[in-house]
Amino acid sequence: MIWFVGAGSGDPELITLKGYRLLQEADLVVYAGSLVNEALLKYTRPGARLINSAPLNLEEIVTEMTRAYHQGEKVVRLHTGDPSLYGAIGEQMELLDQADIPYGVVPGVSSFLAAAASLKKEYTVPDGTQTVIITRMEGRTPVPELEQMRLLAQHRSSMAIFLSVGLIDAVVAELLEHYPPHTPAAVVEKASWPEERILQGELHEVAGMTAAAGIKKTALILVGDFLRQSGKSKLYDRDFSHEYR
Repeated sequence: MIWFVGAGSGDPELITLKGYRLLQEADLVVYAGSLVNEALLKYTRPGARLINSAPLNLEEIVTEMTRAYHQGEKVVRLHTGDPSLYGAIGEQMELLDQADIPYGVVPGVSSFLAAAASLKKEYTVPDGTQTVIITRMEGRTPVPELEQMRLLAQHRSSMAIFLSVGLIDAVVAELLEHYPPHTPAAVVEKASWPEERILQGELHEVAGMTAAAGIKKTALILVGDFLRQSGKSKLYDRDFSHEYR
């Protein structure tokens, strides 16, 4: 079986135990070199083949994996964060399905979760927003009309915006159609990496702050009152009846 493994957000200790074990057992690891922290490759066994997928196209990546599979090797395809979010695994799986090759997926810690941990914030606030929108700004990759930033902003919920910091002026302009200018916002660059940087301010000023800091990629934009608010959950309230804690 070929395993798609979520590497986590960057901190090499944030990989799952299952992902760690599979890396230790792998004969071939194909990793997203432009995004995955190479410290994770130290978990591989001596003699394992390591291939950086950054210069390869889809067909070349799948060819490397299928060749190793047919030779009886254990294969790990190592993706940044969690493979289910902007991981481009679907197209790889489709080719593996066509070749009748089995595969599995191991989830990972997404950067939007690592960013919340760094900020010590909760996206869902008791007696506040109960919704988190994960999205991206339209750029070279199109976004469906009903998912345009300005339409999602109508909910004024917590938002984690991927792959868009290079377009932050346009992001802020669309968000300001519905969010008040003083809505708290943050930009988290390389969440959980040693070189992580966090900018916090208000929505109307965060684009300028980001430009001044020179942050142009590998960063999340977070928006919403969750960055300022906290609340008291009823889960542990002494007067609240419950089934689970």
